[in-house]
Amino acid sequence: MRLTQLLQLTADLLLHAYSIGAFPMAEGRDDPEIFWVDPKLRGVLPLDGFHISRSLARCMRKEPFNITVNRDFSGVVAGCADREETWINEEINARYHELFSLGYAHSLEVWEEDTLVGGVYGVALGGAFFGESMFSRRTNASKIALAYLIDRLNRGGFLLCDTQFLTPHLASLGGVEIPRSDYKHLLSEAIQVKARFADLPPATAQDVLQRRTQTS
Repeated sequence: MRLTQLLQLTADLLLHAYSIGAFPMAEGRDDPEIFWVDPKLRGVLPLDGFHISRSLARCMRKEPFNITVNRDFSGVVAGCADREETWINEEINARYHELFSLGYAHSLEVWEEDTLVGGVYGVALGGAFFGESMFSRRTNASKIALAYLIDRLNRGGFLLCDTQFLTPHLASLGGVEIPRSDYKHLLSEAIQVKARFADLPPATAQDVLQRRTQTS
């Protein structure tokens, strides 16, 4: 389902939209029009079903990257928008930065020394995390970002990780599609939960892999 924006996009409107299962998009970075999306089939990453392959686990154990949280939100959003086609226009960019300043939006960064090479950002509302976009400039950087993200969501008490759509990349990591009605039921439960994202201790690759093994 797609609805064209009739109201001015604000942080409050964004949070309300998320709470009822809708999210904003634009046709391109230079298109000022914003529309709302509420898919019939919703992509989610089950928090107890994230798949770390043997090759990804081997890569993580080498710890080729440094992982941070909320260190460079602007850099992650810019990295996500740095592609030929993007739905992140100027207005959407500004509103997510506003949500970040209010403590609702978060980023997880992947660094190679001092270079940002990957990351993911999204919005946390209660015990629901709405993954907006991710990017990767090194092999496995986005997969590692998601592994750390899912670990953080589990540690923080989240119940839902929404990916909006299901891509082959997400499916290979355990992502699934569920009907809109099932998603709305999960969402209504998740947003009532008090969860934590930012104020958690950092995790090593070994921590993430061990916890994933324990819950598999």
